[in-house]
Amino acid sequence: MTDIEQKVCECLIQAGSTFREDQKEAYRRAIAKEPGTNSCWVMQQVLDNALVAEKNRGPLCDDTGIPHIFIEVGPNRQVTGDVLAQIHAGIEAGLRKLPGRPMAILGDDYHRIDQSGGLNPDSGALAPSPILIKPVEEDVLRLTILMLGGGPAIRGITQRVFHKHSVQVVIDEIVARAIPAVSQLGCSPCTLAVGIGRSQFEATSMMMEAMAKGNYDFQSEFEKTITERVNESNVGALGLGGKTSVLATFAKVGPQRASGVRIVALRPCCCFEPRRATVEL
Repeated sequence: MTDIEQKVCECLIQAGSTFREDQKEAYRRAIAKEPGTNSCWVMQQVLDNALVAEKNRGPLCDDTGIPHIFIEVGPNRQVTGDVLAQIHAGIEAGLRKLPGRPMAILGDDYHRIDQSGGLNPDSGALAPSPILIKPVEEDVLRLTILMLGGGPAIRGITQRVFHKHSVQVVIDEIVARAIPAVSQLGCSPCTLAVGIGRSQFEATSMMMEAMAKGNYDFQSEFEKTITERVNESNVGALGLGGKTSVLATFAKVGPQRASGVRIVALRPCCCFEPRRATVEL
């Protein structure tokens, strides 16, 4: 195994098995807000589960997730076909070692759509999503792996918003869509991931970058407003009611066009997400 393959392998295992420190602290703050409640008990169980998973280097959840890759490339670094091949090999190794849940469906387009081709028993056969690459000013080649589960994808939304020249209108629309998504997800408290762009692709790319870069210790006023308003819904952890339906909002606003429409991608990340880790190659 090459150095890059080894780093990517370890990065995937860390993403799938470990809460970051800011994530742990977010749970501790939320637990302290409502002691003795059912929601408090749920959040304590989630945190305890995360600490055990980290210790055992095992999956945080039965739905181990699909690898999503975000690469940052500095001005003096490059991503070659060989580097990409090594990244894919490292992902395969990490999925086998974690281990990931076998989720790759066999067969042609029709078989994969209707799931009639059966499952590949090899965890490493699970293909990652298309890679997102972004140039940065730092002289780095930095890779972030996000392990994204199925529940949030089912409840995720990408839709147009008629902004009416008002940020408040956009926030109102995001909150109105987030509350039912959070309540229907079940495995909450959530972290809301929001991307705003000029097209569905760009909005979703912004949403992915928000997940890759978001920090529970800091929220912009835009993010904080969304978090506070969704928490007013009293959905609570596992829908049991309480002050914490959402731990935080991670939002990224991309370039916009002269138009009455903004495209908004929203993902209600589950209680374990964003499962992510970063490594420099």
